[in-house]
Amino acid sequence: MKRYKWFYRYPIRQSLLILFLTVWLLSVLKLLKVDRLLFHHNGIYFVEPFLSTASFVKNKYPHLRNHVQYEINCSCIYNQEPVEIGKSLEIQRKEIIDLDDDDVVAMTSDCHIYHKIREYHLKPVSPEEEKYPLAYSLVVHKDAMMVERLIHTIYSSQNVYCIHYDQKSSSTFKHALDNLAKCFPNIFIASKLEVVEYAHISRLQADLNCLSDLFKSSVPWKYVINLCGQDFPLRSNFELISELKKLNGGNMLETIRPSSNKRERFIYHYELQKMPFEYTKMPMKTYISKDPPPHNIEVYVGSAYFVLCRDFVQFILESSVVHDFFEWSKDTYSPDEHFWATLVRVPGIPGEVSRGAPDITDLQSKTRLVKWSYLENHLYPPCTGAHLRSVCIYGAAELRWLVSYGHWFANKFDSKVDPVLIKCLAEKLAEQQKEWVGLSSEKLFLHRTFTGVSTVQYAHDWALQKKVES
Repeated sequence: MKRYKWFYRYPIRQSLLILFLTVWLLSVLKLLKVDRLLFHHNGIYFVEPFLSTASFVKNKYPHLRNHVQYEINCSCIYNQEPVEIGKSLEIQRKEIIDLDDDDVVAMTSDCHIYHKIREYHLKPVSPEEEKYPLAYSLVVHKDAMMVERLIHTIYSSQNVYCIHYDQKSSSTFKHALDNLAKCFPNIFIASKLEVVEYAHISRLQADLNCLSDLFKSSVPWKYVINLCGQDFPLRSNFELISELKKLNGGNMLETIRPSSNKRERFIYHYELQKMPFEYTKMPMKTYISKDPPPHNIEVYVGSAYFVLCRDFVQFILESSVVHDFFEWSKDTYSPDEHFWATLVRVPGIPGEVSRGAPDITDLQSKTRLVKWSYLENHLYPPCTGAHLRSVCIYGAAELRWLVSYGHWFANKFDSKVDPVLIKCLAEKLAEQQKEWVGLSSEKLFLHRTFTGVSTVQYAHDWALQKKVES
C-alpha cells in the first residue's frame, strides 16, 4: 500500500494522470470508431452504402443499415430547385462517411462482380469515339474511392489509362488501385513509380513516366490528358472528342509570361528540405542564382495540367532539347507549372504556340476549372462547398455552373465535403453520353455525308440547335 501513497498525497498529479488516461482512452475509441457502435448518431450521412456487394463492406457498417438517408433528385439539383439544394447543404453539415481504401480492395477483388456492380457493360460508345481513342495519365496518392469514381466516369473501352500512385501511399491504397487496374485490359499501373514530393521535380517525373508508358501502348490515342485524384470531368467522352477535333492537332494548356514572383521559382536554386507540417518535404529557396535555361529557351508559366497531341508527346520524349530543359528544371520550385507552358512555345514543336502569341490564361485554357477564393463574386459565383488553400471544393449548388462554364475538367472535388455534387455530376455526364451516342447512331448521322464536318460534330451542333429551338 505504501507504494501508492504518492497518488493520494499529490492531488494535482492525480488529476493530471486521470486527465491523460481519459484523453488517451477517448482517442483510442475514436481511432477504432467504437463510438459509432455504442452511440446513435442522427448526424451521419453514408456515401453510397450499397455500392458494393462485398460482405466486408456490408458487415463493416451494420449500425447504419437502418439509418435514414436523404433521397436526392439530381435533376432538381441541376435545375437549382431550393428544396433539393437545401438537402445537399444539410448533408454537408453531417458527419459524412465514405467507403475507404479497404472497401475498394473488397469491391475489386472479383472483377466480374465489380464490373456488374458498376455497370461498365452499359456504357455506350459511338463509332466516332472508337476511331478517336484518348489517353489519360492519373497521378494520385490517396482516397481510392474518389479515384475509382473518377475512372468510372471517364472510362471508355477504346481509351487507355495509366495510373501513377505515390510510393509513399499506404499499402491498402496501392492494393486497391492494383486490383482496379487488373480488372481492365486498358488500365495499367505506371512501370516506374516515384516518391512524389510537393512542388518537386518528382511530380513532373510521375507524369513523364506515364506518358512514356502510354506512348508505348498499342492503343493509337490522339490526345493525352493528365488528372489528379480530386479532378472530375465536365464533359462526356463524346462531347470531349468533339472539342478536341476542333484543335486540329494543337494543344490545350495554360501558358503565360511570368510575373516577378513567379520568376523567383526558377531563377534561384531550390533544395528539398524536411518540413514540420502537412508536406514532409518541399523545395526551399537558397538565393543561389541559377544559370539561364539551355538552348535560349524562354520560360513561361502556367498549370501542371494539359491536353497534349500525340506528336507533341513523341517530341518531348525524344528531344535532347527537352531533356536538357528537364535537367535544368530539377532544382526549381514546382517545375510542372513551367515545364509544359514553356515547351509549347518552343519553335517548331508540334502544336506550337508562338512566342509572340498572347498569354493563354486559366480562363482561356479549358484543361482545368479552378475557383480561387479571391476571385469569387468577381469572376465566379461563391463557393458552396468549402475552401482548401484558397481553392474551392465545389458544392452541389454549383452543378449547373460547372457544366455550363465551358471547361473540360475541374478541380477540386471531395466526397467528404459534398458527395451530392459528385453523384449528380457523374449522373449528368452519363445522361449526356447516352443522349449524344443515341443521336449519332440515327440514320441521319450515320448515312448522310457532311463536307468538312465530322459525324460527331454535326450531331453535337444539330442537337444544340434543337435545344435552342425548343
